[in-house]
Amino acid sequence: MSTPHPIHQANENSPYGDLTREEFYKKHQIIHKQSFMINNKNMKIYTQSWQPADYSPSKLKGLVAMVHGYCSESSWLFELNAVAVAKFGYFVCALDLQGHGYSQGSPGLISDFRSLVSDAIQFFDSKREEYPKLPAFLYGESMGGAICIMICVRQKNEWSGLILSGPMCGVSKKMLPVWPLEKLLPIAAFIAPSWRVSCTKPPTRGSYKEGWKKKLVGKSPNRVANRKPPAITAQELMKACRYIQRKCHELEVPLLILHGGDDTVCDPEAAMNVFEAVGSKDKCMKVFPGMWHQLIGEPNESVDLVFGIMISWIEVRAACKMVKIMN
Repeated sequence: MSTPHPIHQANENSPYGDLTREEFYKKHQIIHKQSFMINNKNMKIYTQSWQPADYSPSKLKGLVAMVHGYCSESSWLFELNAVAVAKFGYFVCALDLQGHGYSQGSPGLISDFRSLVSDAIQFFDSKREEYPKLPAFLYGESMGGAICIMICVRQKNEWSGLILSGPMCGVSKKMLPVWPLEKLLPIAAFIAPSWRVSCTKPPTRGSYKEGWKKKLVGKSPNRVANRKPPAITAQELMKACRYIQRKCHELEVPLLILHGGDDTVCDPEAAMNVFEAVGSKDKCMKVFPGMWHQLIGEPNESVDLVFGIMISWIEVRAACKMVKIMN
């Protein structure tokens, strides 16, 4: 990839380095917009978009809708990926999930995983209506990957491609509560939904290999505390994994999975099982030996490598889709 990822400018105090957020966007020639939408639970959900300042709507190559993971947000470190994609000529949009970032909701508590999927569909559909002729791609990290899979199961043939980074297709055995607590989790989630499962580890532990990036993530003013998930959240995450394992064969969308070989949060083997089961004829999975859960948390040279693979994959499929639309 000829253009370095914006992570090169970040330091342990700010993703924008020594610049303000506004100066950072100006330097990268990015138009950034932010707003709130009201979901079907009457909650305020924070939304964002990024696009290259020197591209008119007619010149945009495609739309990329992005979903962050558990205890993350669409701003701060995650938005560097959004800016990186936008600089290649794409309209990029993302939202803060309930209980994350600037969105309403109890921090880290997920009582209904399906409502997160519905929020994402509501927002992304509104953006696709604004750009109906653009090829549209979904990108999801970790839990966001599970949300993107469920979107594609629900919205068959409506997306031009699906990119998953360390997707939550199955929770690593190192993160699960010990037996028999795992079997009793549904009861615990019903009786004491906010109880934090003492035998699980915080999902973000072991996510970022580079120490300075881990410090950077911790300094986000809106980050959900790195604590063990409430019982109801743990239950919903496990239910989502089981749903994906049952329904993934229905996926026919072009698929790219990027996974760290040493990911101890989301199980690479579970992702491989999903990869093998999906019905997509156009599918590719890249496992990077030695890399951890959050690929942006690797040394910057590795980030460039992974992102280069991702953007090349998008570019090829966006171009093919635009040719079909024009013909």
